[in-house]
Amino acid sequence: MKELRSIGIQADILVCRSEQPIPASERRKIALFTNVPEKAVISAVDLDNIYKIPMWLHEQGLDQLVVDQLAIDAPVGEADLSEWREVVDACDHPAGEVTIAIVGKYVDHADAYKSIAEALKHGGLKQRLRVRLRWIESERIELDLIDGRGTAALEGVDGILVPGGFGDRGFEGKVKAVGFARERRIPYFGICYGMQAAVVDFARNVAGLKQANSTENDRQCPEPVIGLITEWRTSSGDIERRSAGSDLGGTMRLGAQQCRLKAGTRSRELYGSDVITERHRHRYEFNNHYRQQLKDAGLVIAGKSMDDLLVEIVELRDHPWFVACQFHPEFTSTPRDGHPLFVGFVKAAREHALENHNRVQDIGSGKAGGAAA
Repeated sequence: MKELRSIGIQADILVCRSEQPIPASERRKIALFTNVPEKAVISAVDLDNIYKIPMWLHEQGLDQLVVDQLAIDAPVGEADLSEWREVVDACDHPAGEVTIAIVGKYVDHADAYKSIAEALKHGGLKQRLRVRLRWIESERIELDLIDGRGTAALEGVDGILVPGGFGDRGFEGKVKAVGFARERRIPYFGICYGMQAAVVDFARNVAGLKQANSTENDRQCPEPVIGLITEWRTSSGDIERRSAGSDLGGTMRLGAQQCRLKAGTRSRELYGSDVITERHRHRYEFNNHYRQQLKDAGLVIAGKSMDDLLVEIVELRDHPWFVACQFHPEFTSTPRDGHPLFVGFVKAAREHALENHNRVQDIGSGKAGGAAA
């Protein structure tokens, strides 16, 4: 504060981070030496749940201090934190839980998939479910297959999510995870690279394109169901172009883009709207040369760009819950509202868990196979 005041900056409010609440005597001392009113010295302590922070700050009057400092004349009324209290209550008192496997390339880095982890948590909060995460390195699945352990790492989960990523390392492990979910009828959610892995798995193992791959991983791939699109129209109507030699960051399809959903699909049902807007961050796309062939084999194109050029969402009709999207829905998830796709995915995982539980009970009670006996 001394340095700030030396250059003419005087704080109106101090928010002080600490492990424990700051005693009143310490707050008075801070106020005295910083020329800030004592009531404007706010204690921001470590809490066991990050979603309790808005209520903690409200209890110290931070919201009213901001209103007063900004001289907002319009009547603002009493703060309504009922939705936040519901979020915290759902966190503290879940009615059930599910286990979701996240099969990615960067699971050793705690924050690499932070948005994914939080969005899954949000999807559970809407249904008072605790979401437990099983982090699985996709290369581990590849090594397990070589060592004869197969897909053991995926056993016992209620849902499988394959998130975004770049490059060929671990890609085959992601494809195997998709196949496991598809064949075992486990709810599957693919995001960005996870959608591309889903398309490759479907092309190879359902549509008969045994050499299907992405040109990101194999430039000479004979059946490139995922490729580098060289031209597309932005939401503003401008044409953008890129090539394999273009700068990686500067040629991504970035930002919010509109998507038209197909009637009768799971995605349309979850969103409750014909047109949605979602954020993108990728270079490679579904190759339209294979669109009809994959549709004929049973792949559902549930969402497309407004100009019909780019495939945004794919689904499987004969599967309990199989949705994969090219965009990043985790970026628009919130703890109070969740996101339609994450809420739907967690709900499907819960239904899968209950079905397994009931099946085990039936076996234990001798109901299963009783007719054959």
